[in-house]
Amino acid sequence: MTRDIQKQNNRIRLNRYLAQAGIASRRKCDDLITAGRVRVNGKIVTELGVRIDPEKDRVEFDGREVVVPPYFIYLLMNKPPRVVTTVKDDRRRKTVLDFIPIPERLFPVGRLDFMTTGALLITNDGELAYYLTHPKFQVKKVYRVLLDKIIRPIDLHRFQEGVDLGDFVTAPCKAREIRRIDNRSLLEVELHEGKNRQIRRMFAALGYEVEELHRKEFAGLKVDDLREGEFRELYPGEIKRLKQLVAAQREKILGTVRNAPKTH
Repeated sequence: MTRDIQKQNNRIRLNRYLAQAGIASRRKCDDLITAGRVRVNGKIVTELGVRIDPEKDRVEFDGREVVVPPYFIYLLMNKPPRVVTTVKDDRRRKTVLDFIPIPERLFPVGRLDFMTTGALLITNDGELAYYLTHPKFQVKKVYRVLLDKIIRPIDLHRFQEGVDLGDFVTAPCKAREIRRIDNRSLLEVELHEGKNRQIRRMFAALGYEVEELHRKEFAGLKVDDLREGEFRELYPGEIKRLKQLVAAQREKILGTVRNAPKTH
C-alpha cells in the first residue's frame, strides 16, 4: 500500500511537466496536448489531466524529447553592448551565454537589443521564464535613456498617455528627466510591457534618437553592483520574491477571469 502511494506521488500532470521544461504556460500546454503535438512513450496523448512519472516516462513535443532540468539555476547579468541575448546566433555574434562558463543548458529571459546594456535574468526554469515575459503579467522594467537632444516637457507627458507607434499604442508608462548632459537629456523610463525595441521606437516616434540605453532593473532585480559582462547567482530571497511576484500576478489574472460577468 505504501509503495503504491509513493508511486502515485511521483507522478505529475503532463501540462505541468511541459511548463517546467519551458514549452509554454500550463494552459497553453493543454492546447498543445489536445492538438496532438505531445507524445508519451511514443504514443500521442490528447486527453487532459494525464499524469506521468518524470523518472520513467519519455515525453516528446513536436518529435523532440522534453527534459526538465534536475535543479534550477538563476543568474543575473549586466549585459554588455554588442552582444545578443540568444542561445545561438546564426551570424556568429557573441551571445550572453558566452560569458557564462556553466555546462547546464540556460537561456535568457526576454531580450535586450544588441547595443542595450543592463539587467538580464538567465535561467533554466522554463515556467518562471514564461510568466516573467508574458505581456499579461506586466513585469516592471526600469531603463536609463540618453537622448541626442533635450526632451520637450510635452513629450514627457505623452508617455503617460501612451505613444502611437503605428502598429499599436503603447501602454501608459512613467518617464522623467534626471539631468542634462551636453544638451542631451538623461531620462528614467518605467515600463510594464516589453514590445520589440519599444523604448527606441517610442522616442523615434517623438523625434528623438536614443544614444545609450541601459536597463537598470528587471522584476525588482538591479545590476548596480555588477560591471558590464559580469553575472552573479540570485540570492534565495530574490528567487522567493520572483516566484511570489509570478504567483500574485497569476492569481490576479485568474481572479479577473473568475469574476468576469457571464454572457448567455
